[in-house]
Amino acid sequence: MPRATLDETQIHAAIREKIANHEQSIVQEVRAAVAKHPVVVVGMAMNPYPKKARKALGDAGVNHQYLEYGNYFNSWRQRNALKMWTGWPSFPMVFVKGTLVGGADDLIKLIKSGELKTMLA
Repeated sequence: MPRATLDETQIHAAIREKIANHEQSIVQEVRAAVAKHPVVVVGMAMNPYPKKARKALGDAGVNHQYLEYGNYFNSWRQRNALKMWTGWPSFPMVFVKGTLVGGADDLIKLIKSGELKTMLA
């Protein structure tokens, strides 16, 4: 089922470019990391769940690239652009071989089931 997004025809022409370019430098940075590294964790300081995901990967012996953007008190606009791009509502955002697999709890399920190992093979 496709993710619901506002159709471009429902966005006034005068603001389409503003929407298309909103905080795209952070999106491009994450896209580049996802293209370069098999496992990428995108997180923020002060949030325990990125730490939980990174610990789970470490315990499983899986190397990963970590990108951290601000904390609860700053950088929310940049992080919001990532949420809009992925459709994922929270942090961390964990990517495996270019695929968003969810957050820390989703990652742990993949590790426990053996699916992460299969994805990385």
